[in-house]
Amino acid sequence: MSTELPTTFDPAAIEARWYAHWEQEGLFRPERPDAQPYTIVNPPPNVTGSLHIGHALDNTLQDIMIRYERLRGKDALWVVGTDHAGIATQMVVERQLEAKQDKRTNYSREDFVAKVWEWKEESGGTITRQLRRLGCSMDWSREQFTMDPHFSAAVTKTFVDLYNDGLIYRDKRLVNWDPKLKTAISDLEVETQDVKGSFWHFRYPLEDGVTLADGRDYIEVATTRPETMLADMAVAVHPEDERYASVVGKHVVLPITGRRVPIVADEHADPELGSGAVKITPGHDFNDFEVGKRAGFKPAEMLNMLDGEANVCQTADDLVPEEFLGLHRFKRDGVDGARELVVQRLKECGCLIPYTVTKEVKGGEDEVIDLDAEPRTIATPFGDRGGVVIEPWLTDQWYVDAEKLAVKPIEAVKNGEVEIVPKSWEKTFFNWMENIQPWCVSRQLWWGHRIPAWYDAEGKAYVALTEEEAQAQAGEGAALTRDEDVLDTWFSSALWPFATLGWPEQIDLVAKHYPNDLLVSGFDILFFWDARMMMMGQYTTGQNPWPKLYLHGLVRAADGQKMSKSKGNVVDPLGLIDQYGADALRFFMAAMESQGRDIKMDDKRIEGYRNFATKLWNATRFCQSNGIGASTSIAAPKATHAVNRWIIGEVVQTKQALDTALADLRFDAAANTIYHFVWDRFCDWYIELVKGNFDEETRAVAGWALDQILVMLHPFMPFITEELWSKQGDRADYPLITAKWPEPSVAIDMEAKGEIDWVIDLISKIRSGRMELNVPAGAILDFVFGHSSEGKGLDRVVRNKSAIERLGRVRFSGLAPFPGDMPRSDSEWDDYIDEIAEQMTSGSMQITVPHLHSFAALEGIIDIGAEKVRLSKAIEASAKEAKSLEGRLSNANFIERAKPEAVEKARADHAHHTAEVARLEAALARLG
Repeated sequence: MSTELPTTFDPAAIEARWYAHWEQEGLFRPERPDAQPYTIVNPPPNVTGSLHIGHALDNTLQDIMIRYERLRGKDALWVVGTDHAGIATQMVVERQLEAKQDKRTNYSREDFVAKVWEWKEESGGTITRQLRRLGCSMDWSREQFTMDPHFSAAVTKTFVDLYNDGLIYRDKRLVNWDPKLKTAISDLEVETQDVKGSFWHFRYPLEDGVTLADGRDYIEVATTRPETMLADMAVAVHPEDERYASVVGKHVVLPITGRRVPIVADEHADPELGSGAVKITPGHDFNDFEVGKRAGFKPAEMLNMLDGEANVCQTADDLVPEEFLGLHRFKRDGVDGARELVVQRLKECGCLIPYTVTKEVKGGEDEVIDLDAEPRTIATPFGDRGGVVIEPWLTDQWYVDAEKLAVKPIEAVKNGEVEIVPKSWEKTFFNWMENIQPWCVSRQLWWGHRIPAWYDAEGKAYVALTEEEAQAQAGEGAALTRDEDVLDTWFSSALWPFATLGWPEQIDLVAKHYPNDLLVSGFDILFFWDARMMMMGQYTTGQNPWPKLYLHGLVRAADGQKMSKSKGNVVDPLGLIDQYGADALRFFMAAMESQGRDIKMDDKRIEGYRNFATKLWNATRFCQSNGIGASTSIAAPKATHAVNRWIIGEVVQTKQALDTALADLRFDAAANTIYHFVWDRFCDWYIELVKGNFDEETRAVAGWALDQILVMLHPFMPFITEELWSKQGDRADYPLITAKWPEPSVAIDMEAKGEIDWVIDLISKIRSGRMELNVPAGAILDFVFGHSSEGKGLDRVVRNKSAIERLGRVRFSGLAPFPGDMPRSDSEWDDYIDEIAEQMTSGSMQITVPHLHSFAALEGIIDIGAEKVRLSKAIEASAKEAKSLEGRLSNANFIERAKPEAVEKARADHAHHTAEVARLEAALARLG
């Protein structure tokens, strides 16, 4: 027995109730020990995080796949969990302490970490609750955390194994240093911002007796960071730059410090830029670091002029004047910093080259002004959390030999073992992986996986699983000190596909669910997470973590801009769920996701999908009112009526198209397939065609077709489909979430398909003709029909007469006469139609479909003359607009200079007016 649905569809009333039911009943992981496994892992969000629109897209796509495979009977496991987010979490807890006039350093490391765990237990579940609101069917019974004991053990084992295999080592190199957080950070945590700055030019005096070919006794260099000259170690010129050929190997003597540094030949120097000579500070610039190595400087010899807070410290050669020591790198709180003092001292000693500008003076001679520096807008790196300028800083850190670990992942993608979708991302993947740099994995934090290394008094490191093992390596008498650093969170999350399954202890679970089947990820973490999972997966297990990697695009604001808090254009997915329901938001994400292209937010589209849900709700209510309930069969019922055989075939066709689209990860194609079937074929046509004719066969077929809709739509819109499924019949032990994917076990009936599609075409053209010719809605048109020699047109009209008359608001007046025998060929058929047309009075509506040409006199129903004039004017207006737009679009200047959205609108308008001309001309032709 079906349960009557409320008149109005209210998403909020059903979503929380159904999610709680699914989770409490364990339906996200039904017991299917013998079923084929299907496994995906979610990119673990930060434990500090809240659901943003990117999460909504990423997790919707994953949920579609996991629900789809669950419906197909697989042991579908969606691994869920959160990342401990070292920097972000430590900052959250430190801010809480600051609010109480307290700070981290007032506590021991152990006590502070205990406070972080307290915060995690009390407040760390925000995003997991929000994922539930989205409808994510994750196996919460196995929720993971990257600091869980079993996960930490996997992290430690991997580090030790890599170290023992020579793939992890300690080295002095440049890192992205955040002076506020006082830790190294990854490239992903660096945001580049355009900042108004300056470009200074200096004279670096050549050593005594040395001059350039033009007689100058100095080399001109330029920089946006003058303070770094305190640690300059060389000047570089291009090997083929003839201006400097005579001085390569000579030296300059730096102002302020008096340091004597070599002039080196290196292709990093561009002869076309400025003077062609560049100052080299290998301890504070990534490019300079490489130049310095090529010049023969070892990292341990490179000069460092800043401490961890970006204050000037003494360099190893003791040449930084005392007045600079302790100064911050920049001006701060109104106090000049090292930058300002360097510029001042260079100016005083005559080594600052002024930047000359000419100012127009009205009514007088132009004024020449000397500035200390050229004003410039400079792309500057900032820490995304610390909010201060990042300093390239020379420090000792732990590194992974990423170049060696990248070999197998590169091979896996090249030979097809791992497929990247869309394929266009392969080039980017190879470019990065084949030029990969050592991976800095240490962080100067307290919260995270402590590096398993201990040092003796001489600084020798002992890496081991436990302190006892390290002590055994060092010997009983050695006093050991534990490394203070923790591991980069990307190191631990790189183990996510198998460590979440209990590796290396739970061998059976790992064997069943690893490799995973698919990874869905944003393209922005292709290197930081995806590629590193491939490296670690191959290293630890000898297998790729998954055979397919799907990279989706970004969700952008409606105008195409990237969302950011500073722009104020961030969209809250929870607000959209409150307004439209989770199902509508999910369907929007799927329908707009086109293999990695960015998605533009569009509230109207989301509202449209809410209307789509309402359409299905109302269609189900209509079925209930006509005695249509749950189907009792997975296979299609037997059917004799053409319309029933047609809708069964439509289900088969839709199911096949869905399977193909989801196999290809074409989420947009899958969503549009089920959308058009539900809205167009089932609701708008099938229900209308069978209305008033619900015999036992039709009720059975309609109930079965509706059930198939609910199953096929469920991965996209889980809440409304589960609600309707439950209300269509008593199936408490057979919830939709674990129902069976459609298996109609029947072929498409091409004869029935041809007939009903023909009827739909006929009715559609009648309706279009009525609308285009302004026929009053209440007017019943009398049609005269011609038919072909085979009689198909006439037979189809006779079999579907009541539906055509009711839906087209027409009445059959009879058949047009044909003199003599019926036509035998296409040409005779065309002559026959022309003859009938001549017999009709001028001003008739003419409708043509295969095997049928039909006419309805409009005299007395519309003002034919006025209608012809209206249509002609409308055709002329649209044609004129289309021609104007065509001219604009053929103008290269417009295409190149106009805003992209303006070009896009012009193209859309041109397409609209071109189509409008064709539509209106067809309407005019219908009048005869």
